[in-house]
Amino acid sequence: MSDVDVKLYDLVNQDKIIGYINLEQTSTSTETTSYEALLNTTINGTKYTLLVSSAKGGVGKSTIAINLAFALQNLGMKVGILDADVYGPSLPKLIKLNEKPKSDDGKALIPLEKYDAQCMSMGFLVEEQTPMIWRGPMVISAIKTMTQKVLWKDRDVIIVDMPPGTGDTQLTFAQEVKVDGAVIVSTPQDLALLDVKRGIQMFDKTGVKILGLIDNMSFFKGDDGKEYKIFGEGGVEKTAKEFNKEFLGRLPLHQDLRNSADNGDPLTHSQPTHEVSKIFQEIAKKIKQSF
Repeated sequence: MSDVDVKLYDLVNQDKIIGYINLEQTSTSTETTSYEALLNTTINGTKYTLLVSSAKGGVGKSTIAINLAFALQNLGMKVGILDADVYGPSLPKLIKLNEKPKSDDGKALIPLEKYDAQCMSMGFLVEEQTPMIWRGPMVISAIKTMTQKVLWKDRDVIIVDMPPGTGDTQLTFAQEVKVDGAVIVSTPQDLALLDVKRGIQMFDKTGVKILGLIDNMSFFKGDDGKEYKIFGEGGVEKTAKEFNKEFLGRLPLHQDLRNSADNGDPLTHSQPTHEVSKIFQEIAKKIKQSF
């Protein structure tokens, strides 16, 4: 397959070029590479790859992903963070990083760094409000670029913030990247859990090991000290048991967690002794032990 330089145009102002990305041209021909070989393709520069996934949007997956990354960093791991949500990248906001990645040779991108973590996102390559109106093959090519043509260096683990759903991005990672495990995030609401069950079966069918499920927005504490479970109770843990998966823990709705995300300094980095950060640390310990 040959390489092509693809210009990313501002779709509102068609004449304005907003960036470049080197994308691998897709091919409809039959490749000689075996399926088994593709499964063993490790992301260069790292030992492990961890997917943070949710089959449903709006359940706090991206916030979980970045806080897990720094919780793992607090445990002594060198981390990289890959924002694989091409259509809705969150990493630039979550980590307050808006620089453009550089390339020494015009072929490979150098990841940006923040808080000793290496970072890559489609959001670094385009303007903030630019919609990515791409069909599946372009998305697949972008994912291949960010996994195969980014100069990750000396990382213990790459945490991948996956897009919601069970589509092209998920299939590309499952088939072409050596994935060491996936974590599924959900709220306890019945509507979200319907999609979680689809996500579990997708990973099972594609051979990706599910390390466990996280119950996010499980409750919030009122001024009276009581826990209020506005999205229901126990649904994520019940689903984990139903599919024989580990239940990793419950995370609350908490204003400090929201503030840290909006301010671009994840709670597990800025306040590692915070009560919510401690929950992340316990989850991170379980994940680290699985590698």
